[in-house]
Amino acid sequence: MATLSSRRFTYDVFLSFRGEDTRYGFTGNLYRALCDRGLHTFIDDDKLQSGDEITPALLKAIEESRIAIVVLSHNYASSSLCLDELTTILHCQSEGLLVIPVFYKVDPSYVRHQKGTYEEALAKHQKRFKAQKEKLQKWKIALRQVADFSGYHFKDGHEYQYEFTERIVERVSREINRAPLHVADYPVGLLSQVLQVKKLLDVGSDDVVHMIGIHGMGGLGKTTLSLAVYNLIADDFDSSCFLQNVREESNKHGLKHLQTVLLSELLGEKDINLASVQRGISVIQQRLGRKKVLLILDDVDNRKQLQAFAGRSDWFAPGSRVIVTTRDEQLLKCHEIERTYEVKELKKNDSLQLLIWNAFKREKVDPSYEDVLKRVVTYASGLPLALEVIGSNLVGKSVEEWESAIEHYKRIPNGEIIEILKVSFDALGEEEKNVFLDIACCLKGISLKEVEQILGVLYDNNMKHHIGVLVKKSLIKVGRERFNVIEMHDLIEDMGRQIDLQKSPKEVGKRRRLWLGKDIIHVLKDNKGTSETEIICLDLSISEKEETIEWNANAFRRMKNLKILIIRNGKFSKGPNYFPESLRVLEWHGYPSNCLPSNFDPNKLVTCKLPHSYFTSFGFLGSSKKFENLTVLNFDECKFLTQTPDMSDFGNLEEVSFKDCESLVKVHDSVGFMSKLKILNAEGCIKLMSFPPLNLPTLERLELSYCSNLEKFPEILGKMGNIRVLELEELPIKELPVSFQNLIGLEDLFLSCEIVHLPSSIATMPNLFDFSVTNCKGWQWVKSENAEDNLGSVVPSKVDWFSALSCNLDDDFFSAGFMRLAQVRSLFLRYNNFTHLPECIKEFHNLFTLDVSHCKHLQEIRGFPPKLKLFKAINCISLTSSSLSMLLNKQLHEARKTEFWFPGASFPEWVDLQSSGPSCSFWFRNKFPAKVLSLLIAPVGDKDEFGFIRPMVFIDGKVQESRAFYFEEIERMFDFDQTYLFDLRKLPIYMNLFDLPLEKEWKHVKVTYEGVIETSIVKATGIHIFKEENSMEDIRFDDPCTNNKLDKDLNASPSQNHLLRTIGFFMCKFFIGLFLFLFGAFIFYYIYRPQHQPN
Repeated sequence: MATLSSRRFTYDVFLSFRGEDTRYGFTGNLYRALCDRGLHTFIDDDKLQSGDEITPALLKAIEESRIAIVVLSHNYASSSLCLDELTTILHCQSEGLLVIPVFYKVDPSYVRHQKGTYEEALAKHQKRFKAQKEKLQKWKIALRQVADFSGYHFKDGHEYQYEFTERIVERVSREINRAPLHVADYPVGLLSQVLQVKKLLDVGSDDVVHMIGIHGMGGLGKTTLSLAVYNLIADDFDSSCFLQNVREESNKHGLKHLQTVLLSELLGEKDINLASVQRGISVIQQRLGRKKVLLILDDVDNRKQLQAFAGRSDWFAPGSRVIVTTRDEQLLKCHEIERTYEVKELKKNDSLQLLIWNAFKREKVDPSYEDVLKRVVTYASGLPLALEVIGSNLVGKSVEEWESAIEHYKRIPNGEIIEILKVSFDALGEEEKNVFLDIACCLKGISLKEVEQILGVLYDNNMKHHIGVLVKKSLIKVGRERFNVIEMHDLIEDMGRQIDLQKSPKEVGKRRRLWLGKDIIHVLKDNKGTSETEIICLDLSISEKEETIEWNANAFRRMKNLKILIIRNGKFSKGPNYFPESLRVLEWHGYPSNCLPSNFDPNKLVTCKLPHSYFTSFGFLGSSKKFENLTVLNFDECKFLTQTPDMSDFGNLEEVSFKDCESLVKVHDSVGFMSKLKILNAEGCIKLMSFPPLNLPTLERLELSYCSNLEKFPEILGKMGNIRVLELEELPIKELPVSFQNLIGLEDLFLSCEIVHLPSSIATMPNLFDFSVTNCKGWQWVKSENAEDNLGSVVPSKVDWFSALSCNLDDDFFSAGFMRLAQVRSLFLRYNNFTHLPECIKEFHNLFTLDVSHCKHLQEIRGFPPKLKLFKAINCISLTSSSLSMLLNKQLHEARKTEFWFPGASFPEWVDLQSSGPSCSFWFRNKFPAKVLSLLIAPVGDKDEFGFIRPMVFIDGKVQESRAFYFEEIERMFDFDQTYLFDLRKLPIYMNLFDLPLEKEWKHVKVTYEGVIETSIVKATGIHIFKEENSMEDIRFDDPCTNNKLDKDLNASPSQNHLLRTIGFFMCKFFIGLFLFLFGAFIFYYIYRPQHQPN
């Protein structure tokens, strides 16, 4: 009964590829494009691919991915590891994994029939694996199977790689966006309920907004039902949002935070800031009033929540639907929600099936279990949650063990679900019980990694086992998103907390864990702590946070076994005088002192997090040598901290963070010499002017962005190969040191600095792939030591993407150092000051994309890359007429699949059709023209380098959808007209146009533009159909339906035309003569008619 929605996903995409073929080329580009679209993508880092066998880490990554993209390149089959990977991928495909093959410069038939390099590779494998014929057969079958899947074929010279990549990313994005939310592992009895709710929703009626309520007691499956409904109907709406756990999340974070989440989901925008809940209400009404949305508000318990998110139905566009789940039916009546559905207990047959699936993982079971199963169903009272927990608890048990369990359930009053759930808790081992209670009371809702770190100090290395047991028992779930948050049903949480409170109901200080705010404050204020307490976790509600807590600073003295102290909020009147030696995790937000207590022995301390604290400096009072076990040190957002402490003796430190310490002016030199450090974060330290040198061979992440006074990048004293990505944003750094090249593992470098001197050799760092620089005040290529930057000695760079935006680049940028970039595929040089594009750019043979928009001093284009397809020179108002003429060259556009933007309003003579409106039309029959160029002249452009104004194609009035959305407004207006030439073959839907049914009837094509549709600002549009590519007999630029008579006349033979003219001439003479005869007779009669005589 496993379905796609029941699989656990860590990654959106898994990339399978041959590293030596495509890692630093196509696959690297694809990985970047997927990540830029927000798709969590797995790509191996070489370390995982050691040896000949597929590693557990790779296997896990495949199993936990939604989509696998297999890049079948020239040498793919030469790797036995790749072939094993492919076999595993196809096995997972049967369990719901979507497999997309990419035939990269390889004919699919060569893969299917194992020809060429695939034949050679398999022949070599046959010699090597003589004794493993079954393995070889599996590989051959896998290659045949994958070649039959719907995929993509890239051939040199047929299209740009970036376009090809964009098509793949578009498809992946569509698949992920419509991937269903996880509903349930075993959705028994759900379908009939879903259909009843769907009927209430009346989804087909787009002229009204419906709000409906789903209500019922806890544990009946209200959330599960609403998830299933969401998956069924979400595609019918412009956008959708499932706002889960409203009750719990609003208590933790407030209504304003949830309004932000709601708007982000429905509008697709990240940076939404709201000043208040009232402002949030206004924004929801303004922004969603014309949007057809599906909004699900899960577990609402207060009318204020409804008023904040969906006060009235007219907040949303007609056709919208709002679903509210709640335990309180009266709440729905108060909000005037008339359409409601009550979730009832499962029927006996469905209850039995759900129990069987959870206990035996299959549909049918040994008949010997039938009697005990029916009796257990009786005690579960039709509650899905209870059946799930009971079934999971009895997995693998004998009939006798089931009989024993029934004795427990007999003693539980009918319907007491907490007691039913408790039976599963009682079956846990002692340590697993403690882990469960620790999570239920203190750690629900945080990441799996953090839970394992915190509780690892109590349970050594057994945490993964304990977590696995709790998941199998259905007592917790691990979220399916990338952060793997620990989730727990609120009834199970309530059960755990009730059990914990019963341990010492009267003497709070004797409990193992303290988590209720009032209990913690009571113990700290009245010094009621004891050696029984091991965990304190204080997380006050919003209303309690602002009150100052008066307490006894010696309160921890009696807690001899306190191991974990977490204070997430709360204003304490003073700092502690004492910490017990047992303390291993100290996390205190807003720590009220500038040092740890002088009598504290920190020998066992593993984690020390003191963010949002008010000290100016932090001292360890001579005890720093005792911090030998410390692995995490965090001083984030300590606004008054001026210097970091000496960390020389912290030999095991793995993570140091002092992010957003706005008063920090000095970082101690010791931070640069920690042999095990993996993460170093100093982002946003706005007064920091210098940083010590670094020699950190294990460092994986370095954060220095937004340090607005840091003028020098730290010296790198030794080879550091673990940093893959480095982002340096909003920094006044003027140059990078030569030692920067010791970051030998660097793949992506993003600079937003004031750099003016950049060693040209940085572009040739061994693994650098993407190089982006923004807002530099100037630029100068600096010759590297012992190297000559003349054209003959330039070392080629591996950089594929180079961007230098608003960097005050002048013509000196195109000196010899520029030629180090000759292998790039994409070059972005917007908002700069150079006056020409140099002739040497002709040598950039791989360049497909060149963007020099808003370079207002650019006059000449002296050279043109031979494979360039996308060229943007928007608002380059100084371009000479000769350069503009070159851009309008007909042969240039015939030879390539082009997209060109540039200033001017000259309409090329060679274009077939010109229109003064926002659209152009033509007619075709039989098949869509093979090569069509569209033209737009208007004073508009893009908002940024990634914005587009795209053609929209209508055929017989129906839009051929090219994108997931359309721009609703003009992107940007300019003072001068811009010309836009676009080959329609670049549209993602272009190939679909050839799939139209072959008909002799004429079809009408209208081409207009997203962003400027139906506007008066368009000066001209045009269409050109290349004659060599098309049969012009099947193409018309006037309406053939109104001109058929004329067509017949024009198409008649010369003899027929002569006969028609002769007949017409004589007919004309005959009628003129007849007219003159009759007219004369009338005049004669009038003059000579007899007069009437009187009698």
